[in-house]
Amino acid sequence: MLSRQQKLLVMKIVSLFSVVRGYNIPIIILAQYLSAIFILAPEIRALDILLDFHLFLIVFASAITIASGYIINNFYDSQKDLINRPNKSMLDRLVSQKTKLNVYFSLNFLAVLMAFIVSWRAFLFFSGYIFMIWFYSHKIKKYPIIGNLLSALLAVTPFFAILLYFYNKISFEEIENHMSHFVVISAHAVFLFLLLLIREMIKDLENLKGDLVNDYRTIPVLYGEKISKQIITVLTLSTILPVYVLVNIYDVGYMDIYFYVCFAVLLFFLIYLWKSDSKEQYLRLHNVLKFLIVSGVCCIVLINPSVLWHGRELISNY
Repeated sequence: MLSRQQKLLVMKIVSLFSVVRGYNIPIIILAQYLSAIFILAPEIRALDILLDFHLFLIVFASAITIASGYIINNFYDSQKDLINRPNKSMLDRLVSQKTKLNVYFSLNFLAVLMAFIVSWRAFLFFSGYIFMIWFYSHKIKKYPIIGNLLSALLAVTPFFAILLYFYNKISFEEIENHMSHFVVISAHAVFLFLLLLIREMIKDLENLKGDLVNDYRTIPVLYGEKISKQIITVLTLSTILPVYVLVNIYDVGYMDIYFYVCFAVLLFFLIYLWKSDSKEQYLRLHNVLKFLIVSGVCCIVLINPSVLWHGRELISNY
């Protein structure tokens, strides 16, 4: 049996895990590695990418930067979350604000240190990224449109970190030969950006009560739910453009199956959106988008599924 102090320690660890949303970190790491293997550097053996120490530092720096971003976001949103997410908020409060800030600064220091080991460009990139996450949480988040746009942009920024990492190794003369990789990753990023932006706007509808009380000037607060739904509808229909580029212009293998299924789900998503008017219904829509984002990460392997059954061969030939 655990003593009272040991139980309290376990609860604080669980609380900190909740604050940094530790369940999201493995997804972020997986997404970056899959993007590197299947999109950015398909000509490089998968095992070589997995054993690339500098790439590991970039991926890990991205993960802990995002974790620190969740901490600072939690720090500034503590009052709002008491209304919108009372159960999660009570769990998060088991760790003091001072401890959260100490972990926040420690993670950021570790991230820029790892980036500096890779290159001075990586150091500047992550320094700017950390600042923008803080600036968003401190100031921009309360403003409509720009807050949603910046939140979605910050969420896809780690993918551009690994993009810059691979392109930094390519000479200027060779860049033109890799433009297709750049277009594919950009189209994927735009599609993901739109899903994240839609998700942010659904969160604004879901958190309307807490935003009103804490003077957050979100789109639903300023313009109403109908205008928000109209914008979400336009954004959802806009996902057709990056998917058209990926499916009809560039070869994404069997991942086109994911995009077709995604369109069917988004169609039902829009129908349900216009019937929704409660926090519980918006939460269901939020969870649908989370499922599409996570499943999209896993479906990257469909670009070249042969890697799955040749994985043992790749290792044995190393």
